Amino acid sequence: MAAASPITLVLDDEAATGRLGQDIALALRGGETLLLEGDLGAGKTALARAILRTLSSDLDLEVPSPTYTLVQVYELRLPVLHYDLYRLRSADELDELGFGETPGAVSLVEWPDRADGRLPAEAVTISLSHEGKGRRAVISGSSPAFMRIARSLALRSFMASSGWGDADRAPLTGDASARAYETVKLPGEPARLVVNSPPLVLGPPVRGGKPYAVIAHTAQTVAAFLGVARALRSHGITAPDVYDADLKQGFMMVEHLGHGAFLDADGMPVAARYSVAAELLDDIHAQDWPDEMPTGFGPSHRLPPFDRDAMLIETELLLDWYIPFVSGKPASDAVRADYLRIWNAALDRIADTETSLLLRDYHSPNIVWRPDCSGPHRLGVLDFQDAMRGPTAYDLASLAMDARVDVPAHIQSATLEAYCARRARRPRFDRNGFDLAFSTMAAQRNSKILGIFVRLDRRDGKPQYLKLLPRIRDYLGRALDHPALAEMRAFYAEQGFIGASS
Repeated sequence: MAAASPITLVLDDEAATGRLGQDIALALRGGETLLLEGDLGAGKTALARAILRTLSSDLDLEVPSPTYTLVQVYELRLPVLHYDLYRLRSADELDELGFGETPGAVSLVEWPDRADGRLPAEAVTISLSHEGKGRRAVISGSSPAFMRIARSLALRSFMASSGWGDADRAPLTGDASARAYETVKLPGEPARLVVNSPPLVLGPPVRGGKPYAVIAHTAQTVAAFLGVARALRSHGITAPDVYDADLKQGFMMVEHLGHGAFLDADGMPVAARYSVAAELLDDIHAQDWPDEMPTGFGPSHRLPPFDRDAMLIETELLLDWYIPFVSGKPASDAVRADYLRIWNAALDRIADTETSLLLRDYHSPNIVWRPDCSGPHRLGVLDFQDAMRGPTAYDLASLAMDARVDVPAHIQSATLEAYCARRARRPRFDRNGFDLAFSTMAAQRNSKILGIFVRLDRRDGKPQYLKLLPRIRDYLGRALDHPALAEMRAFYAEQGFIGASS
């Protein structure tokens, strides 16, 4: 990769050094090496301390200098090894320190020149020097880590344009995509969220000259979030207000809806909250939603359809990723043909099901519990930039078979019944047809997720998702209990995706 232009920053005071540490820490994913260069007192340990405190979410974390121990180990959000090589007698001593032997660890290296060229070529170098009463920092590199740091610094500049350049940043959560969310705080102001959502890289054509993301109607910019958020709020649904946005870079500053966890203190489902969330879906589905959604920050967003092509390309992730994972070989042409035939028949059976706005990832990480509010405002919704128009059963399946937590069968059933009881108050509700659509959409979603979780491991280096596969297989088995999906169940059981019986 060609070297990128170095980034030069003037740090006027210690607070500015601390903010740079936050900006760097929030760009780390694990496995990076950061080389901290500079004379004595230039601020290397101060910067390392800010990085470590951000990764620990503890602004008072003790961070002793490793001058005499040569290395300090930290088990934080990411494992970190903090090296000070000033007293290194020979570069060969790096082996004794176990340098590079902890996969996924971040290495912070002070006095890297003592390593005599033994450090990774893809390392990011941060050179610090005195400048007036402050410091000058020059950040250089060409690796993906450098590019992520550059983007994090650009996000800080975006915050500054909104008057929040001095805010403290802290990680909130991420998701299976490249999006990341942070809490930002300024003294005397309510906390806000910033959203870092890089423009989507479409990838190569996979069918009919179109990339996967185009066929699946994946949101390509934050305009989708802006349009859907504005539409939800105009229809009385609690979604974040948007204070500022940069569509080109994919940055947003939005309202913080609170810290109320949708799950209980032990991270387990609360049946009553799932029922309230199901009732909110009924409120959403009772309303008319426009195809064109103004963003307030540029062109309108057009709500895409969750059409058959999108449904099928998603289910094929199981063929493309999950089958090779469990069988050690690609899906055969015969298996692929049977799979698509069965899925087309299933989608034929729900072709006339009712449709409405789908939020798409309507489950616990994206729902804020607001106990001090009443009615539909007890819930705040997040992370809906991939919203579409499609079967109303889809979001209920996303909720009742929550991919991020084990939802017992009785809570799944109660969630379904809470929705249907509300929905039955309105005319033309076909309960039998809805039950079939629910099972079909649950099967579609969980088939897709099996493929996505394997892809996150094999392609994106996120092995933590593999431990969730048993949960998704269990949900898939439940979905395929519907009699109309008997052929699909038999096929999935024969291929070993689920057990022979539920």
